[in-house]
Amino acid sequence: MIKKTLVISLLGGMLLYGMSARAEDMGLIHVDSTTIDDRFEAKRGEPSNISIISGDKVERAHSENIKQILDGIPGITTELQSGDSLKIHIRGVENQRFMGEKPGVAVVIDGVPVFERTGRVNINMDDIESIKVIKGGASFLFGDDALAGAVIITTKRGAKMAGGKISAEGGSFGYKRGVARAGFANDTMSGHVQVSRRDSNSYYFQGDYKADYLNGKLQGYLTDSSDLTFGWELAHRLKDSHGTVAGVTQAALDPTSVQGRDFARKFNVNLGKFYLTYANDLSDSSNLMLNIYQFGDHTMFWSSPVHYDATGAAVTDVNAYANDNDYKQIQRGIKAEWRNAGASLAWMGGLDIRDNSFKNHVVVLQDYKSSPSRRSPVIRAGTITADNKTKERVYAAYGEAKYRLFAPLTLTVNGRYDRINLDYSDYLPGAPAPSLSKSFNAYSWRGGLTYDIGESVALYGNVSTGFRAPSIRQLFAGTISPTGGTAANPDLRPEQAINYEVGLRGKLDMLGGLDWDVAAFQIDRKDFILDVAGQYNFARSVTGQYQNIGGMRSRGVEVAVKIDQQRMFSANVAYTYLDAKFTRYDNFGLVLGNPFSPRPGAHRVVNFNNAGKQIPRTPHHKLFLAANVRPLDGLVLTTEVNAQSAYFADEINRVKIGGHTEFNLVANYDFSMGANHALNISLFGRVDNVLDRTYYNTARGYRDSNGDFVYNAEDISLVVNPGRRFTAGITATF
Repeated sequence: MIKKTLVISLLGGMLLYGMSARAEDMGLIHVDSTTIDDRFEAKRGEPSNISIISGDKVERAHSENIKQILDGIPGITTELQSGDSLKIHIRGVENQRFMGEKPGVAVVIDGVPVFERTGRVNINMDDIESIKVIKGGASFLFGDDALAGAVIITTKRGAKMAGGKISAEGGSFGYKRGVARAGFANDTMSGHVQVSRRDSNSYYFQGDYKADYLNGKLQGYLTDSSDLTFGWELAHRLKDSHGTVAGVTQAALDPTSVQGRDFARKFNVNLGKFYLTYANDLSDSSNLMLNIYQFGDHTMFWSSPVHYDATGAAVTDVNAYANDNDYKQIQRGIKAEWRNAGASLAWMGGLDIRDNSFKNHVVVLQDYKSSPSRRSPVIRAGTITADNKTKERVYAAYGEAKYRLFAPLTLTVNGRYDRINLDYSDYLPGAPAPSLSKSFNAYSWRGGLTYDIGESVALYGNVSTGFRAPSIRQLFAGTISPTGGTAANPDLRPEQAINYEVGLRGKLDMLGGLDWDVAAFQIDRKDFILDVAGQYNFARSVTGQYQNIGGMRSRGVEVAVKIDQQRMFSANVAYTYLDAKFTRYDNFGLVLGNPFSPRPGAHRVVNFNNAGKQIPRTPHHKLFLAANVRPLDGLVLTTEVNAQSAYFADEINRVKIGGHTEFNLVANYDFSMGANHALNISLFGRVDNVLDRTYYNTARGYRDSNGDFVYNAEDISLVVNPGRRFTAGITATF
């Protein structure tokens, strides 16, 4: 168990021990945790548990989505429904929600904080240079929503991209991928352009998807110590239903979800990312960075299946949906950082200014009724039901200082101040609240120590914080929609998370080089914003309101072991023990029956106090093992084992989902051809779920979905894993 007093005592003990240590010259210390560029990625002196994955490892895994990469990092779970769209969760935070909320993890790509309409993140797997994961509260660097950490992705650039590349692969369920890249480099600049496509017919009914990318970089070397990089990415993504089924019986009889309709489908997404980064090494110890960016997300989709037509007759047509949603999001910002390294003191100061806008326009697709009652009004096709815009402006200053107290002991202190202004405008005629506004001040910090025990082992510990500001809907739900059944609460406070962490990391010479890291942690989340009527109650007889009435605590241990992948035998082990529970959740309303029916007695609400219950979808044990062997030059054979224990599908811990173990096999063979080995060929084959095990990708339960006044495993939403899958391909680099 991790107590606050234990962490403080440990850090104090490290300080006293360091005071007695012999001083010695250990060279310059650097501030590594930049929010703009991941060129500073050393772990030495870092007081938090971090993981770094190279782009080469990403490429050699030949994964359809980033889930298969992040599985190799302890403490991370990913919610994948189909294709390559997923939510990322760290240390059990935010696993209990599902309808488009932010994930509680900052995702930053080339300095751009990325958040898409669905609450998920879509990442171009063909353009990753490195992935860096910071675990624990990370708002001290990234501000809003970094409750449990951050995933920092740097994309490919530089002279090494000169030349050409062509890659093609195919696999089960019509999966296809193609990539073509051309680049150049000289003494004054370098650049490349890449085009790629991934598409699949999908295992799931109406689950096909397609993702087209056009991206590139142009980097100019202004002087011997400065450069200017312009990067862009245009993406067009089409994705249909993700294959959700209702209950374990349908999961067994209809795993591809031919019968049934998802809440939302027919996603048509256009993304555009542009950034300009200026970097200048002012001296051997000083660096200046400036980043200007824009991220655009235009998402159109259907939502809310129609259950009754204009006459009140039941509707089962899979294409009958009520709403045509048109959502436009623009994130613009400027970041600036100045850092300086020194023999005993290193520091970084930064500014983060954001100007974000979110437009929402909803039109009714067809005539329908919300209930079969004659009194129920007909909602006519073409009716505009939502037309609003939210502006979010953020003004933040942050900094980090590292001070070498004594030769082996380094103190790290971070701080950040955020001023967040929210403005809401409603353009519907007669809107009850044409304009609303709210502002927040938020402070985030981290304090940590690192003690070097010799040259190969370091003891580290930190206390860090994260926060999430309330959304416009949480603040003003009843004002925006007076008949929606949820009252406004403009007095909401930002949610807070505090992370306590202590760990050991080191290197061993055995097996040609072994890196290891063990960390114990505790995250306490307070002022958790929940609805007093219970999450997703839908019972119109109960008036809801968002309040700061929830709390949760995650405790656990993470173990990571890596053996040098250049050796004949190498391995990667990631193990997580996690115990995540609600500490406050006084009123969860479980709806039994049909809450949409006007008939008296058609439903009732049963209240639960969920304090002490497990957070849904947080298994106690998660293990990932990848073992690689090189039987001959150029050939690498990999076996992956991905296992997790049982978990609950719901907040009330009524439905338990059994654990599972999946085995994967990967083979890579590289060889060269032509004069001076100018042409490099890579062949690969991959088999996922070799033993064809049946399990669920995700499971969620929140009410009596079939309306029979009994809540059990027949009421949960499930996505069935597609089973054994094959992929093979070839890449030529020249």
